[in-house]
Amino acid sequence: MANGWLIYSSEDAIENKEYIDWFISEANKQGLYLQLILREELQVGVVQNVYSVLIDEKESTLPNFAVVRTVEPILNKQLEQLGVHVFNSSIISELCNHKSKTYFEMARLGVPMVDTFFINGKNLTEKPPLSNHPFVIKEATGRGGKQVYFIKDNDEWLTFLLKCSPIDYVIQSTKVQIGKDLRVFVVGKEIVGAVLRESNTDFRANFKLGGSANLYQLSEGERALIMSIIKHFDFGMVGIDFLIGLDGELLFNEIEDVVGSRTLSAVSDINIVEKYVSFISKTIKRES
Repeated sequence: MANGWLIYSSEDAIENKEYIDWFISEANKQGLYLQLILREELQVGVVQNVYSVLIDEKESTLPNFAVVRTVEPILNKQLEQLGVHVFNSSIISELCNHKSKTYFEMARLGVPMVDTFFINGKNLTEKPPLSNHPFVIKEATGRGGKQVYFIKDNDEWLTFLLKCSPIDYVIQSTKVQIGKDLRVFVVGKEIVGAVLRESNTDFRANFKLGGSANLYQLSEGERALIMSIIKHFDFGMVGIDFLIGLDGELLFNEIEDVVGSRTLSAVSDINIVEKYVSFISKTIKRES
């Protein structure tokens, strides 16, 4: 039986206990042993010039695979260096958890998106980077709709400057349908489902922030666009998010590496965890 680690921070493990139990149960059903490992228990680094991963400062037998549910690409990379198959890979983790890097790669593929600019906070001034309001500025490493700021006028820009940090930001046009987006759930090379998220009270449509959600049927053109992204990457499980243009077209927004499935479970009976575990099992067997 293949042995795996399911890695969470202690705080997220409490919040996601039902999901963790579900994941472990599905793994057992498919002949995989999956153990919850808290990130705070791991010591990852170089010991006596050797890559090392310790649990509570003690050597431990490494698993065959690891499902990393923290945003820390160096952890993924360290486990890979030691021969552990990691879902998602360090390449996906590094790319998807930095918006500037993601947009840069999408532009290479010719995927449509809103006008987007990259800048570090230390280079921001009282003169906004975009003269036309409103616009959105996002921390490049923000997640879940957090660290996103809707700037309606110059006063709001000056207020933002008081709290901004010398970190990477992306600045984007708001020529889209505000408060609406589409999340596409992907496992491997398969589109598992799509959910349209909407909010009447916030410019962000995230389900956890109070938005509503409905299952969405993709058109052939939309599926082709999404598949052009999927074919380019080796995903484990991700969520690909799109904004909705003024004419109803999909405009790329971001790829969620550590994606949850609350919205998909809320609007359908699709068992995405079963599909993900099956994908992991087949991948491990193919490479062993």
